[in-house]
Amino acid sequence: MCPVGTQSNWAIWKSSARLADGREIVYFDEKPGLGRDQVADTRPLPPRMPGPQPPRGGPEWGIRWDRLAGEWVVIAAARQDRTFLPPADQCPLDPSGPGQLTEIPADSYDVVVIENRFPSLAEPLGRCEVVCFTPDHDASFAALSPRRVRTVLEAWVDRTQALGALPETRQVYCFENRGEEIGVTLHHPHGQIYAFPFVAPRLAQMVTQAREYAATRDGANLFDDMVAAEVAAGTRVVTGNEHWVAFVPEAARWPYEVRIFPTVRVPDLPALDEAARESFGPLYLDVLRRFDALFGQPAPYIAAWHQAPVRVDRPLAYLHLQLFSVRRAPGKLKYLAGSESAMGVFINDVRPEQAARMLREVTP
Repeated sequence: MCPVGTQSNWAIWKSSARLADGREIVYFDEKPGLGRDQVADTRPLPPRMPGPQPPRGGPEWGIRWDRLAGEWVVIAAARQDRTFLPPADQCPLDPSGPGQLTEIPADSYDVVVIENRFPSLAEPLGRCEVVCFTPDHDASFAALSPRRVRTVLEAWVDRTQALGALPETRQVYCFENRGEEIGVTLHHPHGQIYAFPFVAPRLAQMVTQAREYAATRDGANLFDDMVAAEVAAGTRVVTGNEHWVAFVPEAARWPYEVRIFPTVRVPDLPALDEAARESFGPLYLDVLRRFDALFGQPAPYIAAWHQAPVRVDRPLAYLHLQLFSVRRAPGKLKYLAGSESAMGVFINDVRPEQAARMLREVTP
């Protein structure tokens, strides 16, 4: 067990072990000496499914190149058999207990990361992990304490470093899907981390835009100028503090979409300094609770960390968190129909300035 993310008055203790089928499990504990990594996984699991063979394609696994779009597509047919909305007493992300052996052998945890049993990408091509935010099955990220958010953040930092060090990784993507409307298959509060063997299309496009912007403006950074303009205008800013600012993008694609930027540009989560890490939790919790309060019920959302590519174009990128909901009004969802799904042209039903005002004025 080793401490990570140490500060003068607290620390996080990291330990790892192997599950019955050989997958890695990593505990991030808020107290030392708990010995959770010493609890064996006694489930009779078969050896984990081998990774994609051959590396760039195959009948069940792999990635394939879409020559028309110029993008990679992941083929993961084995995920059809993944666990789908089990009863609460059969949740695989709860701690293990009498008569219930789960993905987490210990009887409790603070934050835990496990290799996904049903990954979209598997070694040697890539890696997918699951991040459990809390042992409380009925909680949500918005219900976490700032202390626990900091533990989650340190887990993201640790895994970004570990997965980014793998030779095949080109991008580390941390994200959370919340709500059946989004398509979650497990209700337990959790997120995921993908180690992509390529730079995802959205990130690649943003880097391209930043490169072209710099080339025509004496090296200026597109993200710096955009964030400065949003702060100066103020009309789409939702909230902020000394180290972070949250605003609705000028060309928001989703009815309720917020981008959260650190006020000092960094390429990825490990590059955040202590002050930024400590001040992230209270601000993010405030934004999440505003989303929930907007319609008086839990908001279905996607929270996506945009980090710089692992090995190229890092000075062009700017770490930020994108949060958006598919709910556009009480009882109404924003579906991606013909224009969005087929042509990639988003049509937003809510003016970004109106969305920002509603988020500012709602009581979280």
